[in-house]
Amino acid sequence: MPELPEVETARRGIAPHLVGQRITGVIVRQRQLRWPVPAALVKALPGQTIRAVERRAKYILIRTDAGTALLHLGMSGSLRVVPCRTPASKFDHVDIALASGQCLRLRDPRRFGSLLWTTADPGRHKLLRHLGPEPLGPDFDGDYLYEAARGRKLAARDFLMNARVLAGIGNIYANECLFLAGIRPQRAAGRITRARYARLATAIRATLEQAIRAGGTTLRDFQNVDGLPGYFQQTLNVYGRKGAACLVCGTPIRVLRLGQRSAFYCPQCQS
Repeated sequence: MPELPEVETARRGIAPHLVGQRITGVIVRQRQLRWPVPAALVKALPGQTIRAVERRAKYILIRTDAGTALLHLGMSGSLRVVPCRTPASKFDHVDIALASGQCLRLRDPRRFGSLLWTTADPGRHKLLRHLGPEPLGPDFDGDYLYEAARGRKLAARDFLMNARVLAGIGNIYANECLFLAGIRPQRAAGRITRARYARLATAIRATLEQAIRAGGTTLRDFQNVDGLPGYFQQTLNVYGRKGAACLVCGTPIRVLRLGQRSAFYCPQCQS
């Protein structure tokens, strides 16, 4: 599933093509995504001008005067800006056509993504209102993590992936951030010191910013807005490297199951 850096990469890729453009039409070829594409969106968007393209956690927000479209890429979704005349493939489910002659095209083979609509403050939408702070935002630091973790027995990896605690962190980046901070993924969140959370917050910012600069991780189904894969996977320290030598100390990387997902760590560098 695309994580925060992949979504931010997609947002930055499409925004220059969308902001200031008038929407001339919406074509829905497959309405049944994770939730049905609302008829209100199809009716309201034509004639509207796109005022901003923003991100909240893993959602892309396309703002107009009439309301906001909330777009999620799901497990396999991707976005392209293509000429409207470009033939659609089997998995190209939605086009948002622009006065420029181009369209924003949503491709989603597994149909776990979503395109929803709200005329209210999108921050109050049921999918967004309970999200924690943005890890690259001004409200996030080590003190926040320390206070949020008090009394929690939840594993540190799963604590970071809790969207009510922190918005947009998935398994890949949780593993990578914990490695940089020297914290084992299975350590109880409530047993981590304030000083170590300060290091973790710094690691989270650095990892996400580096991943965004690199274009995100190269997952099987993810490509950036230009149709090219991201390149952050080339610099992963622990994720997906079971048995490989740690890039810092040479100790073999270990893997364990936390919940339904694998957690990777170096037994020497992390404690």
